[in-house]
Amino acid sequence: MKKINLQQKLGLFDETWTPKIIGALNGQEVKIAKLDGDFVWHAHEDEDELFLVLEGSLVMKFADRDVKLEVGEMLIVPRGVEHMPVAAPGTSVLLFEPESTAHTGKVVSERTVNDQKWI
Repeated sequence: MKKINLQQKLGLFDETWTPKIIGALNGQEVKIAKLDGDFVWHAHEDEDELFLVLEGSLVMKFADRDVKLEVGEMLIVPRGVEHMPVAAPGTSVLLFEPESTAHTGKVVSERTVNDQKWI
């Protein structure tokens, strides 16, 4: 068992929209990511996805509404629900999702990351 310092881990990379795996438990991965601007509309057919804002702010867009998240707030996006994260510059998040979760679901774009790395 080893403790994990989120700020130290966030200091190891600069790229945005490229989640880094920092832990795993019971078939789930714990990830951190730096975000800036619009992502892509996508859904995860079989996986729920948790977003916890560590720094900055995030708007999660849905077909019928937008949900704004500030530091310390979290949102769980249910499986199958199409969503698009939009982040203020300097935003970082902690993600909790099953290992099987594809970065952009079935959508393939320039933002898609196929091999998320451990840091």
